[in-house]
Amino acid sequence: MSVLSKLTKTMVSAALGLAVFGTATVATAEVKIRVQSVIPAKADEVFMLNDFANDVRALTNGEVNIEVLPAGAVVGVKETLDAVDKGLIEGGFAWTHYWSGKHPAAMLFGSPVAGAGVGIDNIAFLSWFQYGGGKELYDQLWDEMGMNVKGFMLQPVGPEALGWFKEPINSMDDFRKYRFRTPPGIPGQTYKDIGVASVAMGGGDILPALEKGTIDAAEWCCPKPDSVFGFQKVLKHYYLQGLHQVVVNADMYLNKDVYNKLTDNQKKALEVAANASLSKAISYRIYENGKALKDLVENHGVILHDTPADYFPAYMNAAKASLEKNAKENEFFAKVWQSQKDFAAIAVPFWAGAQASNAALGKAFADSVK
Repeated sequence: MSVLSKLTKTMVSAALGLAVFGTATVATAEVKIRVQSVIPAKADEVFMLNDFANDVRALTNGEVNIEVLPAGAVVGVKETLDAVDKGLIEGGFAWTHYWSGKHPAAMLFGSPVAGAGVGIDNIAFLSWFQYGGGKELYDQLWDEMGMNVKGFMLQPVGPEALGWFKEPINSMDDFRKYRFRTPPGIPGQTYKDIGVASVAMGGGDILPALEKGTIDAAEWCCPKPDSVFGFQKVLKHYYLQGLHQVVVNADMYLNKDVYNKLTDNQKKALEVAANASLSKAISYRIYENGKALKDLVENHGVILHDTPADYFPAYMNAAKASLEKNAKENEFFAKVWQSQKDFAAIAVPFWAGAQASNAALGKAFADSVK
């Protein structure tokens, strides 16, 4: 081999080595994403958010590291989405209906009141979101808000409990005697429309408000999160069946500039981990809520009641009226709701029929356990 050939071979080998080294350096560069939650670190939602973060880390071989910060770590709870938009924090975690003040359609993704008025439960909602056009509309929501944000739906829950009361309620007349913590936006407004003294507040403020007497009844979620919050320490009468949040979804929001700087593989890892989280959240909740309800009743003196029958038509009728009003006033809201109605016309007759069998089967076993 000539000296020139040897030199050429050496230069090519060196160039290839540099290329491989450069590629490895880029691929292993760590991306740190701080995600501030709107709830305390001990909440189940944060546990599942950390599980999602672990999946992202594993799928990216340690390249993308999500650090979950507790509520108030950098900015106040109400400033979370604005802070993500401005890049003060890379990410946030909340329920999209928290931002209904920025756009009413946020409720249709985070908490479509009374199953969007068309019978959509938490599992049917996932069908609409993943295969019925919901995700594309969800991505459009942030542009409608004017937010520099990329959203990821992570944790579907539902149906949520009606809530906790000082005394049993036997009718809507009893219900209307209480100052009742509700979610923000249309679900809370619907309670006002049926004469309930609705008070919207963040999760971290509920228990102190109950202890101070600012409110005297409240809802949050379901048996496990409710027990973690400690409702059983101040209230003993618990009602499982409610309509205000038959579906509720917790989301992660990334600053869009941060998201756009990720590699295609890193973006795909976020998508895959988010899809896994949708399933894992439902699975986790069923078992954890079952254990928590058993503990609340057997060990904490909690009395489980059936919700008064006159609640359901009162709330459903008011919810439909509120949905129709918002659809008339906002074009994008109308577009999203129409998509949900079109989906429901096809999917809900099948799913409701199938679920009736499941409910009867489960009720028969539950009665035998009693």
